[in-house]
Amino acid sequence: MSESNNESQSSAQTGVATLGGGCFWCLEPVFNDLRGVISVVSGYTGGSAPNPTYAQVCSGRTGHAEVVQVTFDPNEVSYGDLLRIFFAIHDPTTLNRQGADVGTQYRSAIFYHDDEQRKTAEEVIGSLQDQGVWDDPIVTQVVPLETFYPAEEYHQNYFAQNALQPYCNIVIAPKVAKFRKQYVELLKK
Repeated sequence: MSESNNESQSSAQTGVATLGGGCFWCLEPVFNDLRGVISVVSGYTGGSAPNPTYAQVCSGRTGHAEVVQVTFDPNEVSYGDLLRIFFAIHDPTTLNRQGADVGTQYRSAIFYHDDEQRKTAEEVIGSLQDQGVWDDPIVTQVVPLETFYPAEEYHQNYFAQNALQPYCNIVIAPKVAKFRKQYVELLKK
């Protein structure tokens, strides 16, 4: 598997965001639908174990979070817009939990690639807190990306390939439908 480090990995033509908000199966289809998104890769970061497997990450002992790495065209969608959508599609107020998924691997986290992304993340979080969007405080970590490990191939495009699987049907499909309805103007044509 290939690895990427914390280099910005962006140019005038593309940017990269690395986000953890629970199960990566739930985040990936939303970002795949978004105009300006070039690719979404499910993976792991934030822990100490090199080249972790899904089973190792699910054990909660590696320190890694399930994340998506989103490559995007900043002329089509800004990093700030990606973060606002990220906060709209998961609960950033629950520590190490999203719904029934419990453990540090499901934490809410923004793994920034550079100082500009860190500043944007802090500004978006501050704005959301000032607006009182949630009753509870946002617990999303804002930490530097160290190493990103792509997840096993069967995790990539999981929802698209397994839409009838019970978890996809019961948990992911409603989130995707809500996103599509709420952000219709931002969807790919």
